[in-house]
Amino acid sequence: MSLQKQASAVWQGAGLEFQGQTGAGYSFAMRSPSSTEGGSPMEFLLAGVAGCTGMDVISVLHKKRQKVYGLEVKIEGTQAGGTPNVFIAATITYIVQGEEIDPVAVEHAIELSKTKYCSASIMFERAGVEVTTTYLIESTSKEKPD
Repeated sequence: MSLQKQASAVWQGAGLEFQGQTGAGYSFAMRSPSSTEGGSPMEFLLAGVAGCTGMDVISVLHKKRQKVYGLEVKIEGTQAGGTPNVFIAATITYIVQGEEIDPVAVEHAIELSKTKYCSASIMFERAGVEVTTTYLIESTSKEKPD
């Protein structure tokens, strides 16, 4: 069974500014060059990979009953020098915050995301992007509100 997703991009009438919209109705600004007023399409590809793998990793860590209080996923992509400026490499860094986080659980969650669950990063790899991963565990306790 195949799934379908939709999105659109509408030119805003000036420069390289577009209004993007997902099939669910979420709108966002795209522009080139990117700025605080809108990201570039290539940055959105990176953000999609970061969000996709982050959702997998947090889900797996919760199933493994890890006391995770925060997760940040950073991704840095390297583009080819000529046109088209496709991504040729990407490094994903997971910053996991929590109590008594098991590094083996984090490694397993990342591996499952990379090989089984994260459609976006798997699509990157199938397109020839060399994806490497690393992680940091920051020991924190869940603060209780005063």
